[in-house]
Amino acid sequence: MTGKHPHHPGHPHTGGDGGGKTIKGTYKDLKDAPEGHQHAHKYMMNKGDQLRLVFWETTAGCNLECIHCRRLDVSRELMKDDLTFDESCKMIDALTEAGKPILVLSGGEPLFRPDIFDIAKYAVGKGLTVALATNGTLVDEVMAKKIVDSGVQRVSVSLDGLNEIHDEFRKQKGSFDLALKGIKNLQALGMSTQINSTIAKHNVHQVKELYKFAVDQGVDALHIFMLVPVGCGVQIAEDQMLDPKVYEEVLEWFYEISKEGKIQTKATCAPHYFRIMRQKAKEEGIKITPKTHGMAAMTKGCLAGQSICFISHKGQVFPCGYLPVEAGNIHKERFKDIWENSETFKRLRNQDELKGKCGICEYKKVCEGCRARAFYEKGDYMEEEPYCIYEPVKISQKS
Repeated sequence: MTGKHPHHPGHPHTGGDGGGKTIKGTYKDLKDAPEGHQHAHKYMMNKGDQLRLVFWETTAGCNLECIHCRRLDVSRELMKDDLTFDESCKMIDALTEAGKPILVLSGGEPLFRPDIFDIAKYAVGKGLTVALATNGTLVDEVMAKKIVDSGVQRVSVSLDGLNEIHDEFRKQKGSFDLALKGIKNLQALGMSTQINSTIAKHNVHQVKELYKFAVDQGVDALHIFMLVPVGCGVQIAEDQMLDPKVYEEVLEWFYEISKEGKIQTKATCAPHYFRIMRQKAKEEGIKITPKTHGMAAMTKGCLAGQSICFISHKGQVFPCGYLPVEAGNIHKERFKDIWENSETFKRLRNQDELKGKCGICEYKKVCEGCRARAFYEKGDYMEEEPYCIYEPVKISQKS
């Protein structure tokens, strides 16, 4: 999926249901409210396990062969076991039984599907906020018009570096220019656009340039993703995973530029960011509220199985696109039952089950560590995050 790496959809700022409202609408209500920080905290903790975001791998087919793709079996054509149009509509109906989440149409490359616009229209008709995650290379003027007409509210395009750095990562010369043209075609029609970028050793030296580029291009948001070793990502992990200290430095820098307010920013698959945000705010003597920290005040680190989930092109349900632990299958069970009763989801929602230093960390309720990286490193998704340099107070006090 894109949530699983090929061009990762991110968490669009346009959605997330909060009592019938999107996170954007809830944010507007709370931004200037006297007790906005209290309501934001309650929304963030999501004690009712409200389903807010669903990433759906509409197909495993894709026109690129990115080196970090979650899929080892990426196809140059549509897959026979992709959900049919009728099955897709039934899945959308099932989602609405569980809530009114944002539905991110991902892949593979979702624009490979000839019925993707009919699917988007159906989802919009059912009251869902729909976003599209694409590599952007297929978005010519005609395609851009179809996307807009389908009712999609935001399109995220993946740029994993500038110019040839992106092309090498995507294994297609000229893919950067094509993706940029795709963004411009969408912007010309008034579509909200977002750049997603996986940050790893190949492009960490460009991260500041990438931010400036996103601002200069006039996109609405920049989401950075810290590489998760899954699919092809496992094969490149040793060469591409950032050193934990560099990881920390990048997130500290990202916090600083978030305060500029030039563009919406979000660190994804980087739960440490929400610990860093609180450490910095404390140093600055600032209380974290929607007014001071925007929508970042209303969310937290790892959301896998708590407010988000991922549905594969075969109908398998996972906590997120990077954690390959199946929670259920929509061909065998009602989605609502999976969301509410899956033992995998229940375990992820219980912070008391966190192990190692994550389990005793004073920031665990706002960070939780990346459950997918823990699974990669230890084989147990409740183990401690392996790429975090922070030492919890309980450990430092013993030293």
